[in-house]
Amino acid sequence: MRRNFIETAKDVINLEISGLIKLKKSLNNSFNEAVKEIAKCQSKVILCGVGKSGLIANKVAATFSSVGTPAFFLSASNSSHGDLGSITKKDILILISYSGETNELKNIIQFANRNKVLLIGIVSKKDSTLHNASDIKLLTPQVKESGGIVPTSSTSVQLALGDALAISVMKQKKFNRIDFKKLHPAGSLGAKLKTVEDIMLTGKKIPFVNENLKMKTALKILSDKKLGVLIVQNKKKQTTGIITDGQIRRFNQKNPSLHSTEVNKVMTRNPISVEKNDLAAKALSIMNNKRITALCVFDKKNKSKTIGVLHVHTILQSNIS
Repeated sequence: MRRNFIETAKDVINLEISGLIKLKKSLNNSFNEAVKEIAKCQSKVILCGVGKSGLIANKVAATFSSVGTPAFFLSASNSSHGDLGSITKKDILILISYSGETNELKNIIQFANRNKVLLIGIVSKKDSTLHNASDIKLLTPQVKESGGIVPTSSTSVQLALGDALAISVMKQKKFNRIDFKKLHPAGSLGAKLKTVEDIMLTGKKIPFVNENLKMKTALKILSDKKLGVLIVQNKKKQTTGIITDGQIRRFNQKNPSLHSTEVNKVMTRNPISVEKNDLAAKALSIMNNKRITALCVFDKKNKSKTIGVLHVHTILQSNIS
């Protein structure tokens, strides 16, 4: 007999949604206080929980670290066998527990209170040991678990609250996408966050030519640099134009005296350019829309000077799309 479990799945999801709605309504000034304290912490944020709450604490610690707040997960069982030594007075301790009475957490709570370590408790039971001992009390709503016993709705609430803390702290600290990129250099996420500066060609690799140079000499530079493009400058090193392979072919078809022509007679003026801190993905979009293969790169301090060249092949080689 084939069974359909979709209704069971919907019941589980609805219970978790209900818990999240209750959490949203329960937020108060304690949340603001927690964000401010975490944001100004000059040391580590340590998260701890037991069982499923411990798994949530581990994930939230990873989220904090990924958005610029150093954090790590502390094993509740190991803490009673020496790992309490990893906690200092400058740290912030976040303990996560649904009941607030988990035995493994009691030694950590006592240690935090005795040594005046700021303790933030994420707990559902008011007047529990954790709730009473916490300097900042983040009271989560009591929820109905799936199957009546399995931690599902409660852990979804804990995870959402942890994520909300991490993102709020990120905004308080003005942690931006450039900062984020530095902590995520690998994988598809790292590729998406690469800036123009990360992959542009610089220095002697840039095919610069003076605007008064004869095309005969300019063509040799074009051939040597092998980019299919020339960046044209005036005597003040300001960018005045760009020349591509396509332009040269079209000009040559109409003007047999290409070699004796000055560069400024062939170039396209006011070339399309991007700022070095723009995302490489944005630059690729510009290339696709304009149907071009290269962009001049400038520093916002001086838009008239080219500091790099971004070629479509370089973007594609970096797995940016």
